[in-house]
Amino acid sequence: MPSITKENYLKALFFLHQKNKDIAISDLSKSLDLSTPTANNMVKKLQESGWVNYEKYKPIQLTSKGKKAAALVIRKHRLTEIFLSDIMGFGWEEVHDIAEEMEHIKSEKLFDKMDEILGYPTMDPHGSPIPSKTGEVKQPAYKKLSECKKNSKVKLSSLADSSAELLLFLNSKKIKLGTELIILGIEPFDNSYTVAYDKVNSLMLSTAVCERLLVLEV
Repeated sequence: MPSITKENYLKALFFLHQKNKDIAISDLSKSLDLSTPTANNMVKKLQESGWVNYEKYKPIQLTSKGKKAAALVIRKHRLTEIFLSDIMGFGWEEVHDIAEEMEHIKSEKLFDKMDEILGYPTMDPHGSPIPSKTGEVKQPAYKKLSECKKNSKVKLSSLADSSAELLLFLNSKKIKLGTELIILGIEPFDNSYTVAYDKVNSLMLSTAVCERLLVLEV
């Protein structure tokens, strides 16, 4: 079974793979805030386990075995997040750090029971898909709010960034998953958006926020 360190590397590779199937060792080291030689040494160990293909000076590629192993760690993380949120009453800004610890627990029975209690959810509290038990991930075709046009009506369905800072900002504005936003205007200078929702007649959202809100048109 992979160690905690190996699982964290696999997760980082999985998320980088979603952007580009060929992963630079420099991108991996940056995402983990480690030196390139340190990342390089671990990638060699992952290759020995059959989780990646890697040659010096060439991109890293996740194997199908590696993708499944990574997805199952992410599955445990996201099931934990929604269990903490829906069953235990934690705020969506509180669950990530706890899930980071629990995702390394080896008991499959524990997470199967969580899944059953929750009614087999497909999304975590931040709208990210929960991988299946076979490691499959179905990613809905969301759009960034910043890609939507004036007068569009959209529903907040997921977040590109689930940092506590963003979540606390959304809490302060009473914006949550499922909130329907009407785009009243787009500022040409900085691409900030003015939106209306629920009982809020007008709120300006910065480009940084709009880039992180993933929506579906309604």
